[in-house]
Amino acid sequence: VQLQASGGGLVQAGGSLRLSCAASGFTLDYYAIGWFRQAPGKEREGVSCISSSGGSTFYADSVKGRFTVSRDNAKNTVYLQMNSLKPEDTAVYYCAADSTDCSWYEDGMDYWGKGTLVTVSS
Repeated sequence: VQLQASGGGLVQAGGSLRLSCAASGFTLDYYAIGWFRQAPGKEREGVSCISSSGGSTFYADSVKGRFTVSRDNAKNTVYLQMNSLKPEDTAVYYCAADSTDCSWYEDGMDYWGKGTLVTVSS
């Protein structure tokens, strides 16, 4: 059972990246998927979440209007499209699966993926 976040990299401010969260060993169909990030020297914070059906999405105020979360259950993958990136978006991004519902409660997550580093240069 594994979650893997990918798609990070170095981008200039104003640019875009699309992160992917792929599952192996289990199906994401029944899980809400949250995206979290941890910037250097800061605590991890919730960024976005999508319900298991994809019918509900949630965003932190800091990314609202710039980030879009989506899912393709046929590919067992969730995406985070990040546009208009800012230097303050620099962080390691993680995805996590929650068998109940969308939540920022990290201890309630069933599975965590290894993070992917996003670096936004000014």
